[in-house]
Order: sequence, then C-alpha cells, then structure tokens
Amino acid sequence: MPVRAAASPIDIAISGLRAESMRLNVIASNIANAETTRTATGQPYRRKDLVLSTDASALAGVRVERVAEDMTTDFRKIYQPGNPLANAEGYVSMPNVDIPTELINLVTASRAYQANATFLKRQQELGDATLELLR
Repeated sequence: MPVRAAASPIDIAISGLRAESMRLNVIASNIANAETTRTATGQPYRRKDLVLSTDASALAGVRVERVAEDMTTDFRKIYQPGNPLANAEGYVSMPNVDIPTELINLVTASRAYQANATFLKRQQELGDATLELLR
C-alpha cells in the first residue's frame, strides 16, 4: 500500500476543530433530548456519539465517519403507573442519556476544540513574526 504524504499541521488542527464542533453539537442534542420518551420510531431517544477515524499510514487528521446511536446502553426505566406511555408494570422507558456523562463529554470536547484553536492562533502568530523579520 502506498504511503500518503502527511497533512500539514494546520490541516490536522482544522480537522480536529471540525470534529470537535460536530461532537459538541451531538452532545447538545443528547442533553436536549434527555427526557424525550417518544421519537419517530416510537421509542425513546437514543444517545448519539461520533465515530471518528484517521488514516494510520499518514498523519492526516481525523474525519467523522458517522453519527452512531448508543445501542449498548439500555433505556432507563422510571415508575409512573399513571403515565399513558407506561408498560403493564407501570414503567416508562426513558432515553439512555446520562446528563453527568454528557457534561463531562462537553467539557472534554470544548477543551479539545480550544486546543486546536490555540494551535491555529499560535501558527498565525509565528507566521506574522516571520514576515515581520523578513521586512
């Protein structure tokens, strides 16, 4: 398999910004739908997460492969026998979204976004300083 040329550090940082921006949007959607008991499928909202990938043979940044539903975590059950959505035992299925986990993910995604943005800012400053030296 041929080895591809590595992407520039700026391209890598930009790919990280795009991925983290999308991750922040997915996390916001999870938090917003933490109490959504019925979707178009008739089931509660399922937590979503990004599937990221990179090319192992070259430094090429990351890319978002897809937004995937969390099928490994079960729906939460709450006892509400008077709820019209309750099953025969009186339990209502709730989304598999855990707010504390989503808040932790929100902090890590925003820090990763900030790190990429800081790198790009430093690259710009270095470029400006180099141009100033050449004048």
